[in-house]
Amino acid sequence: MSEGREPVLHPPSASAPPGPPGAGGARASAAQRLRRLVGGDGIGAVGLVLFVTIAVLPIAVSLGYALLYSIGAVGLLSDGLTGAHWQVLVQEAEIWRAFGWSLYIAGATVLLAISLALALALGLHRPLSEGPLSTIIYLPLAIPGTVAAFLVFQLFSGAGWMARVALALGLIDTPAQFPDLVQDPWGIGIIAAHVGLAVPFFVLLFGQIYESERVRSLMELAATLGASRSQRLYRIAVPILLKRAFTNVLLLFVAVLGSYEIPLLLDQQSPQMLSVLTMRKYGLYDLADKPEAFIIALLYTALVGVVIALAFRYGHDAYDV
Repeated sequence: MSEGREPVLHPPSASAPPGPPGAGGARASAAQRLRRLVGGDGIGAVGLVLFVTIAVLPIAVSLGYALLYSIGAVGLLSDGLTGAHWQVLVQEAEIWRAFGWSLYIAGATVLLAISLALALALGLHRPLSEGPLSTIIYLPLAIPGTVAAFLVFQLFSGAGWMARVALALGLIDTPAQFPDLVQDPWGIGIIAAHVGLAVPFFVLLFGQIYESERVRSLMELAATLGASRSQRLYRIAVPILLKRAFTNVLLLFVAVLGSYEIPLLLDQQSPQMLSVLTMRKYGLYDLADKPEAFIIALLYTALVGVVIALAFRYGHDAYDV
């Protein structure tokens, strides 16, 4: 470059005014994410449109209709906008008992299912990987929820198989002495049915994570460094399995929270789980209860939205093990 020659400065284009620092990179990053989402050949764009049309739009319309119904804007008994139906939440304890009962059932199911699945996946890893047990573990996955509820009822009801076995062995004098395990105040039947369906799935999931993350190699390495068996289990194996399966655990919680068939057959009359209570208020002849059904559905949707937000917030970190 010759001495005395000044660099030429080009003014910014008038059609693209400068934005704040980092705005160009943010726009480029958003555009790249959108292109990755829809794909470069247009097939992804078609899929996105179909997904929004078939899945997102009906849900949004349904929630909008539920909100309008709950405030009296629409409905057979609508007299104009009102917040009287929402005041029922403060006055009627049945709805809050249903929320508490559903949260208890979902939490107990997740706790028991994950604990049993971890124990089986870590304690019987080799038999579950090869041999007859590796095939038998798939069979419960083919059982629908209604069938599982019916089996639990047949097994543990007062006139069920277990009561008859206990009577034949002389453990009880009459079938009425058999403890209430179905339609009971602790929800044992509902929890047992959900746990029986969830455990095989999580055993298989934990087994796959165990292999993909080479947990055995990590535990052997920790053993060479002097770690005890309990330290290898609770500081290496269990955290890795739970962290990688975090999103699935949350989805199990949501699935149990909104389940209908199993509590319909095995639940008590009061309190009832959210889905059963919602359908009862919506399907009965008293039209005045329908706004309450829509309010319960809206509150349940908000709760599920929080759980899904947690899954998106912390689910990405589950792969950083």
